[in-house]
Amino acid sequence: MLLIILGVIIFFAAFSLKNSNTQFSHFAGAVRIAGLGLIVLGFFTSCIKQVDAGEIGVKSLFGKVQDDVLYSGLNVVNPLIQVDKMDVKTQNYTMSAVHNEGDVAGDDAIRALTADGLEVVIDLTVLYRVLSTEAPKIVRETGLDYKEKIVRPVTRTKIRDNAVYFTAVDLYSTRRDEFQTKIYKSIEESFKARGLVLEQLLVRNISLPAMVKTSIEEKIKAEQDAQKMEFVLQKEKQEAERKRVEAQGIADYQRIMSSGLTDKQLQYEQIQVMKGLVTSPNSKVIIMGGGKTPVIINGEEK
Repeated sequence: MLLIILGVIIFFAAFSLKNSNTQFSHFAGAVRIAGLGLIVLGFFTSCIKQVDAGEIGVKSLFGKVQDDVLYSGLNVVNPLIQVDKMDVKTQNYTMSAVHNEGDVAGDDAIRALTADGLEVVIDLTVLYRVLSTEAPKIVRETGLDYKEKIVRPVTRTKIRDNAVYFTAVDLYSTRRDEFQTKIYKSIEESFKARGLVLEQLLVRNISLPAMVKTSIEEKIKAEQDAQKMEFVLQKEKQEAERKRVEAQGIADYQRIMSSGLTDKQLQYEQIQVMKGLVTSPNSKVIIMGGGKTPVIINGEEK
């Protein structure tokens, strides 16, 4: 548009130059041609708009935002139309307590009060994108600085609103996933109403006061010790049951043997054992007998 205006100025300046009685008046024709060239060049550059991949163009004519958008590639438009480009790729907004790690320099973490009145510090990353069909609405109602007007304040407010339903212990351990799911749904609804799509919500870290953190860690350790002791007791009970079954088996065996064996059977078993001892090189003298008539075996006399 600037080239068109400049070309028109130069074109009409050429007529003034031609009517002047100066030594430059004979350059009027060349100046007129240059002005026409700028007008044509400005017309084509104003009519053709390039939109890069991952972007869309929002059109506005004299301040009125058009409902249709320009997609990636070369687009022919009215030279009087202004095109504002918007990123429709996945974007992230990080709020962190670490300096220069988030989108805002310094400590930008979210501080919220829990149900038990304690203050927790939450580091968070929001992954979102602009919905292409809703881009004109965003420009019309919010402007191009939607990140500062929608993403940041909505996220921080919804986290504080939902943190009051959880205790510090819940956020630190057992109900952290539930908290993340709750704030995700809450933020998603607000983003959708404003033309944004929430893709993912990453709770990077939740910091508690030092004393509370120590108390929670001690409680968790005590619970783990209790579970370990329960396991040990269960193991000991199983071992005691094993020994009881083993003793019962031995007792049953002895009872069966004592009730089923006769004196002759015992004497026969004794003879079989002694025969084995006779063949042993360490056996020299073996005395056998029923108690009244002993028998001596030494290799010579039986």
